[in-house]
Amino acid sequence: MSGESLSLNSRGPLYRAARENLLRDLALGRYSPGARLPAERELSAQYGISIGTLRKAVDELVAEGLLVRRQGSGTFVASHDRERLRYAFFHMVPHDGEKTGYPVPELQSFARGRLDATAADKLQQPVGAPCWNIRNRLALDGTAVMIDDIWLASARFPRLSASVVRNRPSTLYNLYESSFGLTVARTSERLRASAAPAAIARLLGVPSGAPVLVIRRVAYGYRHDPIEWRISHANTAAHEYFSELA
Repeated sequence: MSGESLSLNSRGPLYRAARENLLRDLALGRYSPGARLPAERELSAQYGISIGTLRKAVDELVAEGLLVRRQGSGTFVASHDRERLRYAFFHMVPHDGEKTGYPVPELQSFARGRLDATAADKLQQPVGAPCWNIRNRLALDGTAVMIDDIWLASARFPRLSASVVRNRPSTLYNLYESSFGLTVARTSERLRASAAPAAIARLLGVPSGAPVLVIRRVAYGYRHDPIEWRISHANTAAHEYFSELA
């Protein structure tokens, strides 16, 4: 049976404990991406809480984009697709414009490597642990706007290959989810301005040393487990970073 009764002595509001139980069940794969959650009455009985308390927990996860309510159908586990990438995880838009298209990825390189101190810290792995290094170029309307350098701990992504990455049917986050059981639930980003290194500038089609936006991102799973470390260089000549908070 998925879900466990919650203790009435749980610290903080009971709905927060229910939220943590739901996150635990999502992390354990008890409800897979795209799956419909049990009815509120059934789920509240499993956790030993009222429907109102359960609903507050579900409301939080819906607001965070981890669950999706569909009128007349129920509540479903959010899954990664192109729309979710476009609106939740890709933030580059034309100057004074809106998100009008999907970023088109082009794999530049795929290699085995070893985690340096920074990547190991971000991924909570030992320094020198085996990793995959991926470099992608992303374009909007035929213009290169971003270079993504990605580090993944090999232990969490067995049998990953350049072919798998290049021929994936959807987004990278969808690949993590569908092929490796790792769902990106949220990301943490830091932004700074910098000068484009020569190799990055060449891929972006800008002069070496041109100003670019550097975005450092850690992608986390349901239980705050780091899944991916990514450094992106964005060409802001015709595009800018846009994020809207509800």
